[in-house]
Amino acid sequence: MRLPDRVTGLFLVGLGAAAAYGGWQLPPVPGQPVGPNVFPLVIGTGLALCGLAIAFGIGHSFEEEEELIPVEGGQPQPPTGKLYGLRALLPPALLLFYVGVADRLGFIITAALIVFVTSTALGARWKLSLPLALLAPISVHLIFSKLLRVPLPAGLLPMPW
Repeated sequence: MRLPDRVTGLFLVGLGAAAAYGGWQLPPVPGQPVGPNVFPLVIGTGLALCGLAIAFGIGHSFEEEEELIPVEGGQPQPPTGKLYGLRALLPPALLLFYVGVADRLGFIITAALIVFVTSTALGARWKLSLPLALLAPISVHLIFSKLLRVPLPAGLLPMPW
């Protein structure tokens, strides 16, 4: 069953609004400008904005239809391979990898490896995967350490902030 973009977009708007409202209800931490309510507010607002973009079809013209090459029978076949189905195990495997090595390697190195593996598994070329793997963990570390004040494991490559 396929749902129209307007339905899924409005569902995401409602989900984002519920997350933002839940974050709004959390009590602030006395003496700190940023408390536990900020993260759900930011995520909920971003989710609602993305849902609005989906509902109104913003960016829909950038999508390209994927061409499937028909085989002998005339029916297009999805991509297959010996290990193609195992890609579904990649997220839990990477989560277990993070839990196992983050304390020793640190957040930056572990997250860089995870971002690189995930982006290449999703089809990105190394010209995109490598810069993304270098910049995304630093950005996330900066957000968690400075904005949310959540310590992340330093490991082999501690950040200067």
